[in-house]
Amino acid sequence: MYIHKTEIRVRYADTDQMGYVYYGNYASYYEVGRVEAMRNLGLRYADLEADHKIFMPVMSMESRFIRPAKYDDLLTIETRISQLPGETIKFRSDIFNKSGKLVNSGTVKLYFLDIETNTRISTPKIILEKLNKYFEI
Repeated sequence: MYIHKTEIRVRYADTDQMGYVYYGNYASYYEVGRVEAMRNLGLRYADLEADHKIFMPVMSMESRFIRPAKYDDLLTIETRISQLPGETIKFRSDIFNKSGKLVNSGTVKLYFLDIETNTRISTPKIILEKLNKYFEI
């Protein structure tokens, strides 16, 4: 299993009239966690697109709201890949407040697309090479 943590501070623009993070903004928090998790593996999205001609479109997203996060809260986004990807890759994000309490949990499932042929492909070798060591028994 691969796990990466990153922090994000709730901006005023992220909140609703009640002062809580607006529910729609959790998708962007998942993206921050996902992009930073990939970067930590040495895989920048920009490089995957420009150099390897790979897009990773989102197929589905689920979100569970546990407790509110508020303006200026420092949140920790814990992003994990629980299984080696095949046709798709699934990221789980658990978002914790400063007290370590779970605020939100979500999963985002993506697939791989060859930019030049506009066709679905299996997990690219470069991604598997970076993830393999986390799934060795």
